[in-house]
Amino acid sequence: MDYVISPPQQPVVPINGATKAWPVRRIYCVGRNYAAHAREMGRDPDREPPFFFLKPADAIVPNNTPVPYPPRTSNLHHEIELVVAIGRSGRDVSVEDAPGLIFGFAVGNDLTRRDLQLQAREQGRPWDTGKGFDHSAPITAISPIEQTGLIQRGRIWLTVNGEQRQEADIADLIWDVPEVISELSTLFELMPGDLIYTGTPAGVGPVVAGDLIEGGVDGLDTLVTRIG
Repeated sequence: MDYVISPPQQPVVPINGATKAWPVRRIYCVGRNYAAHAREMGRDPDREPPFFFLKPADAIVPNNTPVPYPPRTSNLHHEIELVVAIGRSGRDVSVEDAPGLIFGFAVGNDLTRRDLQLQAREQGRPWDTGKGFDHSAPITAISPIEQTGLIQRGRIWLTVNGEQRQEADIADLIWDVPEVISELSTLFELMPGDLIYTGTPAGVGPVVAGDLIEGGVDGLDTLVTRIG
């Protein structure tokens, strides 16, 4: 097919142990999925079912790639997260069947323009400008589930310039990975190429130009990002 303009480049993520890359279709994110983080954001984690927002696929930033400090903010925050890569389609998937949709796992950082997000929240508006901006989704290579198994526990952590900022356990998720997949599949048909950022633990905070952010989940690559 001919196009009137050149088609946009397909965002991709490397796969550990493979020469082929992972084409990104959609990026789903889970809000406030660790109790301590929900409380630090002024919410009660015991009363809220999981909720979701999206980032554009081209917000992906490969590991060890600088991220420019974004415009229209003075409060850029880090949010380290376990990321699930979906390898099979599914709709209305049960919790028991949800692991069968998983291709693998990665480590991501849900970078957030916190001032814009909070302003939007106070005005009852969508979070798009606070969450879905350019370069807002750094991610490591994907490790296939055959290498990792279903990740249900393990340390998740983040440092800024070597200082510990975030540390928790994946077992602390309010809604675990199969539950997240099951709930999300009632709202959207999940498809191969989808990524799910599963939520961040407590300790989110600001970063500035020049900061070195490192974070990880046990058994996965370390995500390294320099704020440019």
